[in-house]
Amino acid sequence: MMMKLSRQFTVFGSAIFCVVIFSLYLMLDHLQLDHTKSPNNGGDKLQNGQLSILQDKIDRLERLLSENNEIIANIRDSVINLKESVKDGRGGLDGGNMSQGHYLELLASPPLVLPIDSQDCQFATREFSKPADGVQLLDVYDLLTFDNHDGGVWKQGFDITYQDNEWDSEPLQVFVVPHSHNDPGWLKTFDDYYRDQTQHILNNIVVKLHEDSRRKMIWSEISYFSKWWDNIDNQKRDAVKSLFEQGQLEITTGGWVMPDEANSHYFALIDQLLEGHQWLERNVGVKPQTGWAVDPFGHSPTQAYLLKQAGLANMLIQRVHYSVKKHFASQETLEFFWRQNWDPASSTDILCHMMPFYSYDVPHTCGPDPKICCQFDFKRLPGGRVNCPWRVPPQPITDGNVQQRVQMLLDQYRKKSKLFRTKVVMVPLGDDFRYAEALEWDQQFQNYQKLFDYMNSHPELHVKAQFGTITDYFNALRKLSIEPGHPSASLPVVSGDFFTYADRDDHYWSGYFTSRPFYKRLDRVLESHLRAAEILYSLTLANIQRFGKLNDFPAVENNRLLTEARRNLGLFQHHDAIAGTGKDMVVIDYGTRCHSDMDTLINHELKGLSFSPRSVVVYNPTEQDRTSVVTVYVNTPHVCVITDHGHPVPAQVSAVWDDSTTASTEAFQLSTAVSGGAETAEYVFLRQGGSVFSEITTSFDHVTHTLRLYNVQGVEGQAVEICNLVDIRREFNHEIAMRLASDVDSKDRFFTDLNGFQIQPRRTMAKLPLQANFYPMTSMAYIQDPGTRLTLLTAQSLGSASLVSGQLEVIMDRRLNQDDNRGLGQGVLDNKVTPSTFRLLLEKRKPSPLSYPSLLSHVSSLYLNHPLISMAVSTEAQSLSLTAFTPLASSLPCDIHLVNLRSIQSKEDGGGPSDEAALILHRKGFDCAFSNRNTGLLCATTQGKIHTEKLFSELRFQSIIPVSLTLMHTTEGGSSKEEIRLKPMEISTYRVQLT
Repeated sequence: MMMKLSRQFTVFGSAIFCVVIFSLYLMLDHLQLDHTKSPNNGGDKLQNGQLSILQDKIDRLERLLSENNEIIANIRDSVINLKESVKDGRGGLDGGNMSQGHYLELLASPPLVLPIDSQDCQFATREFSKPADGVQLLDVYDLLTFDNHDGGVWKQGFDITYQDNEWDSEPLQVFVVPHSHNDPGWLKTFDDYYRDQTQHILNNIVVKLHEDSRRKMIWSEISYFSKWWDNIDNQKRDAVKSLFEQGQLEITTGGWVMPDEANSHYFALIDQLLEGHQWLERNVGVKPQTGWAVDPFGHSPTQAYLLKQAGLANMLIQRVHYSVKKHFASQETLEFFWRQNWDPASSTDILCHMMPFYSYDVPHTCGPDPKICCQFDFKRLPGGRVNCPWRVPPQPITDGNVQQRVQMLLDQYRKKSKLFRTKVVMVPLGDDFRYAEALEWDQQFQNYQKLFDYMNSHPELHVKAQFGTITDYFNALRKLSIEPGHPSASLPVVSGDFFTYADRDDHYWSGYFTSRPFYKRLDRVLESHLRAAEILYSLTLANIQRFGKLNDFPAVENNRLLTEARRNLGLFQHHDAIAGTGKDMVVIDYGTRCHSDMDTLINHELKGLSFSPRSVVVYNPTEQDRTSVVTVYVNTPHVCVITDHGHPVPAQVSAVWDDSTTASTEAFQLSTAVSGGAETAEYVFLRQGGSVFSEITTSFDHVTHTLRLYNVQGVEGQAVEICNLVDIRREFNHEIAMRLASDVDSKDRFFTDLNGFQIQPRRTMAKLPLQANFYPMTSMAYIQDPGTRLTLLTAQSLGSASLVSGQLEVIMDRRLNQDDNRGLGQGVLDNKVTPSTFRLLLEKRKPSPLSYPSLLSHVSSLYLNHPLISMAVSTEAQSLSLTAFTPLASSLPCDIHLVNLRSIQSKEDGGGPSDEAALILHRKGFDCAFSNRNTGLLCATTQGKIHTEKLFSELRFQSIIPVSLTLMHTTEGGSSKEEIRLKPMEISTYRVQLT
């Protein structure tokens, strides 16, 4: 079963979205070139009978797995030249009637010197002073000894004392925040959790909150909430809406999931947040104000930035290294404004609360003593299924014990408040999948209400306690810390990230940066193909409206498929999914969702090209003109490539190896260089003179290691490509790493990216154990000295480190035979043969005060993660007249990335798309301290300006409205309709109509 699933994943992850893209391309081509013909001549013909032959096509795809896996990294250095091209020992085609000069004219020629506006270089050279109350987390690590002294009842902290009269002039405000953390998969699958627990929790919310208006509750995971919403009647929906209106129920964050913040790429983080927020807007009209992240294993400032851009004002985090928590608690800096490293002012600030203690469960949230706090988790009353490990159970609150129990609990509240700068304290009340039974609601809410009533009716206690949502708490906090009149409670500014997390002793959670790398690679492939399909779908919708062909295109059905794909990708961003920390059966379920989702998209047979003439469509999914190598697989070495005009093109045929010594006689690899415009779909195959690439493959016991050099003028010719095929399935407690050694004098410094969005400086620290010096690498890591930078670009998230000066190492896979005692109850033994791809870039540099990627590394990373997509044209479509489709008028500026052009679903019933789309752009920060000669780039910089009238070759903006990241809020001011202007590092969203 697992091998069959692996075969399907590999093929589907790299192929099926290509099919959707191809069908969209055919529609666009049909609209542009043949719109006077009957609509049934082309597109409808392709659609007939698609699903009826689905199983046959799946079977064919499965049989390709072994071939595809070998192709990824098992190709040896033996190259079989085309029969026609072998003359006088020289490679390449004879050329026939095609001269080298004629061929070169077809290739895009990059400028000798890359045109960079001088003002664009100021961003990376400016130096700004840290605010007086500013905290840089890298400096905090320098200060800490990480000695882990026993702190008493608060084992990882210190003893907390207070004076009884401290609240005489200003009472303590207590907000108890009921919550239920619902993992969309961990020990059970998403559907099993929903069936057994989550649906009952949500049903109870409606009933139990309506019983008493003083009760409050928060909810985060829209993946669950939307599934439940689809299964309740209108009466219950109205009851839910009334709870939102009354402030009893709050949606926190509002993403599809509570995402992992180490491995997820910012594209996927945005996409799952947008999917959740758009669902909320369409169905309940709720706009989240506060982020809630109690379970991701470390926290990234990228997530803070995205929440800020989405319009959220506050956020909460929990899993932070216990020594960092202790330090922040001692400095009363657990509440702070989280600011991005590049921000010299405060435009990126978001108010953040760091929970001070070990966990988010009840024993570790009311105060520093878990033995006391556990006695106030009334689900653990005697006779239940859960008890207190400290062997002192809770007591029901009665008139006879309420005074004594209040004193115990208030003591914890007061001690917790001493760790913060204001006299308002937040106390979460919940745990994983809590409140599934009506009895627990009664136990918790009735007993706590008795405690609150006593506290609030005794003014000598100087406390006001109540249930609240997390935003209720932040609103009270802001009144005390930000509004005039409370200068002593001003909050500090913090910059940096909270990796690598340790929950106790030397237990650093760095293994999940690599765990189950097969699925981490699959995730990135799905992201790329989903993005490509989204963009073509939005362009298709605009074009069918422009040509009046609304009835020719199944917009509603394709929108449904895209929505399903978005949600399955979003589900995989959950912090137990892409992290690789779920049970085996749950991991299978995640993969099956991706597989079954893409099954429905198959409408085109994908296989090796036969000897009969076949056309291939090549789609450039990036916003940059590029020259890149395209490879297809053929069943004969006797093959030639011609352009759409019939001119022969030089190509290279390589062997596909059955094993380390035997070449296949049935499959061959055909490679050429393609020059394509930004966002272009075409089927011209071109190549720079000489061999397309050279490579060498080395086979070891557990890895097949391939190095490849591309002989092209473009960006891909600037780097060494590294492909590893790793297999540790027969090992016992094994990790395998790739180490790069150089003479770069990097000392103890190195740099890793966060979520493919920004760079975080790192320092290897001898005072920390080896596992603590590994950090997440989502898209790149580099080392440098004053004259050189060595950058490793990656096509999948993995853990990385620089343990010795001049070295970079990456953990490729890991196999654990035992549980780590964190609740999973199993090791990680479902390893697969896993391909991974990198590019290694060596650049000369000048010293610079700040560290950002070069433009070349930015674009190289873009190409690595969004390769050209080649699609064999079906025999049914061979008769269609296909030409290049180039929707963009030219490349976007080098530093501006088209994150997505995503259709917006209509608010009307029926599930179809509206006439609007979300245009999401990112201007990347880059360092000019590198040579701008011979970069292979075909773009320039423009100070972040895009002229909207010149963006598309045919389409025009009917409207363009600046909005928040997830379209919840309309942005005041912003760009005009004629020009978009972005600041460095900025991600901006526009609600657009194209005609």
